[in-house]
Amino acid sequence: MSRTIGLSNRGANAPASPIRRLMPHAEFARSRGVHVHHLNIGQPDLATVAPMLEAYRLFDEPVIAYSPSEGFPEYRQALADYYNRLDIAGSRILPEHILVTVGGSEALLFAIAATCDPGEQILVVEPYYTNYRGFAHLLGVEVVPVTTHASEDFHLSADRVRAAIGPRVRALVVPTPGNPTGMVLRHGDLAEIGQVCVESGIFFIVDEVYREFVYPEDEEPASLAPSVLEIPDLESHAIVIDSVSKRYSGCGVRIGCLVTRNPELRSACLRFAQARLSPPTIDQYAAAAALRTPAHDMQTMIDAYRERRDLLVEGLNAIPGVSCPRPKGAFYLIADLPVEDAEHFCVFLLRSFDIDGETLMMAPAEGFYATPGAGRNQVRLAYVLSCEKLVRCLTILREGLIAYAAIYPTLSADEA
Repeated sequence: MSRTIGLSNRGANAPASPIRRLMPHAEFARSRGVHVHHLNIGQPDLATVAPMLEAYRLFDEPVIAYSPSEGFPEYRQALADYYNRLDIAGSRILPEHILVTVGGSEALLFAIAATCDPGEQILVVEPYYTNYRGFAHLLGVEVVPVTTHASEDFHLSADRVRAAIGPRVRALVVPTPGNPTGMVLRHGDLAEIGQVCVESGIFFIVDEVYREFVYPEDEEPASLAPSVLEIPDLESHAIVIDSVSKRYSGCGVRIGCLVTRNPELRSACLRFAQARLSPPTIDQYAAAAALRTPAHDMQTMIDAYRERRDLLVEGLNAIPGVSCPRPKGAFYLIADLPVEDAEHFCVFLLRSFDIDGETLMMAPAEGFYATPGAGRNQVRLAYVLSCEKLVRCLTILREGLIAYAAIYPTLSADEA
């Protein structure tokens, strides 16, 4: 008699991504001949930068061999030069501070694994990038939310971090500029939060993937988002997560990196990297080439996202019952909808609604929270489509809310 086979608890209880979970409904929409506008996922429509594409075309080695586990030394030197051009006030970044990873996701996985044992905890800024929870679950680490609010532009304070630190907390994970809120921490914020981490003996993991995408107000000078690498006295605590995916519009180029001045932590992550052998070879050549992208081309990309942000925020806030703060960076926002259950509404748009054969896919925001019930009436939107398409999406959303309120009046607010 055969024994019953079953999954591990880790496998059976793995959280689904709120960004991709509704894809079967999007497939259903396509099966009925409806075009789906995807604002659920951060896949830019802007062209991948020219130097990166050219590097792929020029690769002509006879063998695609393993790269070193920590990444090619030439690429790590180029990355160090890039970070040192950020006018870092502390000690310089050296190639030996950098570990090349398979996307920023692997850097995050390594960082959590190197700082936490199973049963320990990380603090995450809520609403948070959903893979923080996914990787924590994979490693048997508990996520503890530090909640931020739309009414405060999702600002994170040092006091709020301090109040959330308990005896099992080993690290704080913060994205700045933030996914999904667009929150950007100022230099002073990073310094204050970093000091809390030092005092509490926890690591400060900062996701800086969207560093270039910052949109200052008219009276503020243009600049990159401040980096935790600029903050003095955090050498043992600070870990930077980075990636080429969004910076150069190359999401399929699976190259990221982990940066830390802590030699023991970097050594631990290198041993993880050795177990997975090496980061992609050809992609490293392409990523190194992307560092040579002209400043004008980068600014054109930043300007495009700012224009899209302004259009989308203004359009959303003009829809009755919808509200969202103006993000300071990245290319995401969280919007409140006049519905009781945003996921139910998102499914409605995909399965039951369209305008002239077009509909809209959004990410229900409840999955970006660890607090039960939080974000239930919110969605995350990625402004990664052209302004023309965003105008169309706003029309679909406005008319979809009206149609939804007519069918499900008990699940909608009066404004819709």
